[in-house]
Amino acid sequence: MKKLLKTILQIIAFIGIAQISDVIVQWAHLPISGSIVGIAITFALLQLKVIRVEWLESGSKWLIGEMLLFFIPAIVGIINYRSLVLHSGLWITITIICSTIAVMLCAGLVVQRLGRRNKEVVS
Repeated sequence: MKKLLKTILQIIAFIGIAQISDVIVQWAHLPISGSIVGIAITFALLQLKVIRVEWLESGSKWLIGEMLLFFIPAIVGIINYRSLVLHSGLWITITIICSTIAVMLCAGLVVQRLGRRNKEVVS
């Protein structure tokens, strides 16, 4: 019961950060998504040690574990764009595949570079 309450409070903290970042984006008329600002705020708070990883860990693990639930409305929404899918479905699929490959390659390169840097620091 205690772990469940802790997880719920951590999820509420993420929702609060998301709401604050949306307000910042609207107030400052930023050309980026509030979620990106939220990620930056969370990263900054963690790096500055204002918050500790343990304070968000179980909530973030639950959110990642249930991530598929957050995509269901988007997938169901495709039904509204049947003609678009019929006419451009192949190009949409190719774009999704290419962008997925690009993200995987970039992530892999970043991890390799960070791994090399960490080996140099440790040595």
